[in-house]
Amino acid sequence: MFWRMAGLSTASPVETILDKENFTLEELLDEDEIIQECKALNSRLINFLRERTQIEQLIRYIVEEAPEEAEKKRSFKFPFIACEIFTCEVDIILKALVEDEELMNLLFSFLEPKPSHSTLLAGYFSKVVICLLLRKTISFMQYVQAHQAIVKKLVDLIGITSIMEVLIRLLGADEHLYSSYTESMKWIEETDVLEMIVEKFSSSDSSEVHSNAAETLCAVTRFAPPGLLAKISSPSFVGRLFRHALEDSRPTSVLINSLSVCISLLDPRRLTVGTAYSYNRQITHGSTVSATMETVEGMLESLGRLLKLLDVSSSEKVLVTTYGKLQPPLGKHRLKIVEFISVLLTVGSKAAKELIHLGAIKLILDLFFEYPFNNFLHHHVENIVVSCLESKNSSLVEHLLHDCNLVGKILNAEKHFTLPVDVNKPTVPAEGRSPPRIGNIGHLTHISNKLVQLANSSSEIQSHLQENTEWNDWQTNVLLKRNALENVYQWACGRPTALQDRTRDSDDDDYQDRDYDVAALANNLSQAFRYGIYSNDDMDEAHGSLERDDEDVYFDDESAEVVISSLRLGDDQER
Repeated sequence: MFWRMAGLSTASPVETILDKENFTLEELLDEDEIIQECKALNSRLINFLRERTQIEQLIRYIVEEAPEEAEKKRSFKFPFIACEIFTCEVDIILKALVEDEELMNLLFSFLEPKPSHSTLLAGYFSKVVICLLLRKTISFMQYVQAHQAIVKKLVDLIGITSIMEVLIRLLGADEHLYSSYTESMKWIEETDVLEMIVEKFSSSDSSEVHSNAAETLCAVTRFAPPGLLAKISSPSFVGRLFRHALEDSRPTSVLINSLSVCISLLDPRRLTVGTAYSYNRQITHGSTVSATMETVEGMLESLGRLLKLLDVSSSEKVLVTTYGKLQPPLGKHRLKIVEFISVLLTVGSKAAKELIHLGAIKLILDLFFEYPFNNFLHHHVENIVVSCLESKNSSLVEHLLHDCNLVGKILNAEKHFTLPVDVNKPTVPAEGRSPPRIGNIGHLTHISNKLVQLANSSSEIQSHLQENTEWNDWQTNVLLKRNALENVYQWACGRPTALQDRTRDSDDDDYQDRDYDVAALANNLSQAFRYGIYSNDDMDEAHGSLERDDEDVYFDDESAEVVISSLRLGDDQER
């Protein structure tokens, strides 16, 4: 630290306190530089803080809420500083804590049932526990194994995101795994912790609890040890998830989050929740669960009941929007069902056969056109359509083209591109105004282009399109022109189009081989001279330049070549 450098006589405020005959822990905690001194391993300070009395008081600041009449520094500053002292990862302090059972009991007393738990203190508690878990893994896991009631208490408080993070780490469902940790936590695979978590879908009505429970289970599908993976992918566990999801009396958040877990089982690398604990980092250890046929069959058993929830005719809810009203709105739960089916469709022929049998694809395609402004829905439906078209399953392609009449629905939507005025439809335009254009034309264009592309390699798709004269006319007169119009690489915006596709960094050696768009540069330079961007300081000349004809200031290709040559010359000199 700067006060220890030779030639400087400034003493550390912490050292000044330590030099006193009588001082208190609170005096040190009130000093702003205490964390810097801890990180600098100030021996006098560390020896004081490692004392059992001081560690106990630090823990009390973290796990016990301050009285209402307490000063602000007791309520906010001292708990924060106490947490930071532990997370400085001073080995001798962590060792003194984790090897003292009474101190560990005091730390985990925060989990005891009470009317409410401070989310602020929960965050500090979480940081200290995770620090112990990562730095003193064996000792910490031995303590938790000897006090397995801690696991249930963590599950009971799973609605607090900080507590959820502790539980995820404890289950090994995180990328920070060490060799000693893997061996030390095998015992947890034999507990019923997964059953306790999934039970929260039934015992709690809190959407936060449901979301965090689902996020924990999704983390297990991505990172957890083999024993937990086998449990969570078993048909009995999947069946239990669906039983909770399809209970009529349960909130829709149960259905949404249960399906998030099922989606993660089918595709572990898919981010289905992502609210607080982000798993967007690369998986670097362990194995992810792969959906077995038994897992898929467990999901297919409840598929019929799930599809009934997509029926919007029985709902009486109305949502007024800027373009009209939705009667009813699609809702997050129906959107999650569509997402689940889009993933289920990719796992095998048996799932595809069941989806065809139940009419799921046709039902979802109808929703695509009934809700023309729900782009989240359009995204998932486009994925479903593309999955069907690209699959090697001819029955899927035939079902989509013939039974679902995909091409006919596309042409009808293109022909009637404004929102229909029909009070019996789910989406109704506002009265007294012209109906707006439907909002799914972009997705229809993507699907149409995919049909054209796949027709080159699929005789079935090709013959179906060629038999439809209306499609051929629309493709020639509308689709091709639309694609040409939307091709950004053909836009004459003044920017050299040859540079738009460059992926190499400007420092690369071969970047010097520039292919300048002469016409575009000429146009840019002409506009610059025309509007006086390059005029000199002489106002008369500048004024005179504005009176020139366009021909006087036009920068032709030959002139542009001269400028480009000078640019290349400058590049050569920079080498």
